[in-house]
Amino acid sequence: MAKLHSQDTINGKEGKAYAKINGNNEELFFAKTIEATIEKSKSEIKSIGKRMTGHKTTGMSGTGSMTIYYMTPLFRSLLKQYKDTGRDVYFNMMIENEDPASAAGKQVVNLFGVNLDSTILTKLDGDSDDPLDEEADFTFEDFDIATPFNKI
Repeated sequence: MAKLHSQDTINGKEGKAYAKINGNNEELFFAKTIEATIEKSKSEIKSIGKRMTGHKTTGMSGTGSMTIYYMTPLFRSLLKQYKDTGRDVYFNMMIENEDPASAAGKQVVNLFGVNLDSTILTKLDGDSDDPLDEEADFTFEDFDIATPFNKI
């Protein structure tokens, strides 16, 4: 039976994220958190003689969010490009988890066809001493687990 060893949990600070936008690799060093989720689409299957409704998976949808420090024009410039030209920008992201203290090893997940839903255009906050940050929600069209964690 597998046993959890505390040192094998993943430190969320140990990793990197990159966005490939217009052919350029941009390290997302200004990101505080990045999360991507897959939600399965299901159809209900009802049948005579069964009291329970069955469910058939019929597809998937990818969404995500980032909390980033409000210090880079990167995402605002993509939205401005769309406003000025009508050409929306889709890009790829690569997220690495690599905690050297964990026997789980490295995981690399690629997100393809990332497209921003929203980003903050401007922000001030006279009520806080904390650095400004912003949420940037996105969708993505495909993914690949290029390097999975080790089986522990």
